[in-house]
Amino acid sequence: MQIARTCFVRVQPSSLSIGEAPLRICLPPIPARVGGAGYSFSAEARLYNFGALSICLIIDESDAPPSQLSSEALRFAGQAGLDDSFTAALAQVRAILSPVAGEREIDPGFNDEYTLYLIDRADPRIDPVVVLLGEDGMFSPEIRDDILKNTLSYEKTDAAILSFSGAILISPDIPHDLIELIGFAAVQVLELRFYDRELSRQLEKMYEDIESAENLSWFARFRQYRAIMRVLMQTQAEISEVIEKVNNLIKTTDDAYYARVYEMALKVMKSPEWTGSVDRRIRVIRENYRMLSDEVNVQHSNFLTWVIIILIAVAVAIFLPGALA
Repeated sequence: MQIARTCFVRVQPSSLSIGEAPLRICLPPIPARVGGAGYSFSAEARLYNFGALSICLIIDESDAPPSQLSSEALRFAGQAGLDDSFTAALAQVRAILSPVAGEREIDPGFNDEYTLYLIDRADPRIDPVVVLLGEDGMFSPEIRDDILKNTLSYEKTDAAILSFSGAILISPDIPHDLIELIGFAAVQVLELRFYDRELSRQLEKMYEDIESAENLSWFARFRQYRAIMRVLMQTQAEISEVIEKVNNLIKTTDDAYYARVYEMALKVMKSPEWTGSVDRRIRVIRENYRMLSDEVNVQHSNFLTWVIIILIAVAVAIFLPGALA
């Protein structure tokens, strides 16, 4: 087992800015049997400082002919048959991190898959649409154009074809830096999805709490509103801080090609849509906080008004009889 910080191979330090590189853990090989064939996967895990965990299962068939890629892609379409392998890798990571992480919960049910296919040269026998969609069919020109439009190239011998659930990287050498960049993008989108779900749950609970508060006495309702406001303020602050870390996880500066690949990866994985959804939910929380704050201020003002009225009535009841005597 080897533990280190993720780093780039060819990219100059001035070309990319990383807040805090994830912890890279090399795991023992993991055997698997998929579609009647046996495999032995190399395994790696990357742990990010905001709580995300990435597990990579790697199969190296460098001696296989390029034409075999399509059949292998169909065999592993949707990463079918690999659930047990990912579970085994996750168990290894938990065992390694248990001395520092303790019994901290990991939600294995919330995950996403992204598959990278690496080939050393383009081959006309490989249909990238079949590989990336994981199905063999007579695809329409519109579907082909939609997949192949997300293609970038730096030299004539390399290319990156990106899609929502996978990418094909063509390069004579292993494109370690592109693999890392696409991995960063995938984790960012996963984290946005996670907090979009958490915000949705928080909003549902907020509406339930407000509805239940309506059945309370005015003083109890006042206290309930203030409790809801504290939760909303805490939720907004915590999630805003994490989202800021996620969005600033990595920044490209003067390397145009890597910046284009990274930005396209975020785009095809729907990062702008998830970012917009998170922003909308945070705006809803802010608006509800404002309305509750107004309601609390009104109730507080009414309470003070009644206190003043009662004090005046008490003063009149005490001093008026003496004044009339």
